[in-house]
Amino acid sequence: MTTKQTIDAFLANPAIAVVGASRLGHKFGNAACRVLVAKGYRVYPIHRHVSQIDVMACYPRFVDLPEKVDAVLIVVPPWEALDVIGQAAAAGIHYVWLQQGAESAEAVKLAAKLGLTLISGECVLMYAKPSGVHLAHRFIRRITGSLPA
Repeated sequence: MTTKQTIDAFLANPAIAVVGASRLGHKFGNAACRVLVAKGYRVYPIHRHVSQIDVMACYPRFVDLPEKVDAVLIVVPPWEALDVIGQAAAAGIHYVWLQQGAESAEAVKLAAKLGLTLISGECVLMYAKPSGVHLAHRFIRRITGSLPA
């Protein structure tokens, strides 16, 4: 279950890997990378087939990152998320955020089995120093009482 404490722990990481940025640049993973960088995070896109997306260097695997990261944002379809979760655990990553659309019951079970701290069913941009529409969405969720406690 996602809690405010798990969200805060994830966002306390200064460096975040992101799996799911697209070569085309129009997917949510790309937007998340850009916004997280603008919010002051060191962001490392993981992509097996390209070395750069937008102006960011991409890395084929977690072990290829220039520094150890302890948090990964997963923005891929649920069937791909299972493999990413396994790779993240093998790389020593402890915090996994399954962006909305990446989650599945199997992914949640796997993360628990591997001892990972999991955030699921939430949008990272609503919590990482939100602004614009994400701030408005968070405000609405706060007044309706639907934010994680």
